Amino acid sequence: MRRIWTEAAATLIAVMVLGGCATSKDKLLAQGDHTMLDVWNQETGGSAGGGQPARQLLDARQGLRRPLTEAEVQGMPATNAAYTRTAANEIYRQFHRLPNPDLVMYVFPHLAGSDPVPVPGYTTVFPLYQRVPYAMPGERLEDY
Repeated sequence: MRRIWTEAAATLIAVMVLGGCATSKDKLLAQGDHTMLDVWNQETGGSAGGGQPARQLLDARQGLRRPLTEAEVQGMPATNAAYTRTAANEIYRQFHRLPNPDLVMYVFPHLAGSDPVPVPGYTTVFPLYQRVPYAMPGERLEDY
């Protein structure tokens, strides 16, 4: 009984494989007169930026843009100066280190290795963060 099912499954797989080989590429993937570039240009409104869809996209982008206000223009040098190194602030740290507390972990007595060797319990210390964290300029002012 099991042999009949195995032969039936093998025959079905063989028929499917041969049926796949009998299908022509042109029938399966119909080719038209359009290239991929033609399809792209049609869907995006043209390669030169013309067409109605491209114009609508440009109008939508223009609606999202806004000019800078006078207060933003006046405050920009002061904002940029906080991040710029000068002779005056060269000796001071701009990026302060954030605290990285130590964690204390107790390892219980256990057996280790391929030959179970007893390991006594012990205490170990490791930092909370793998890397040293730093604050942005002006984010944290107190020293540690």
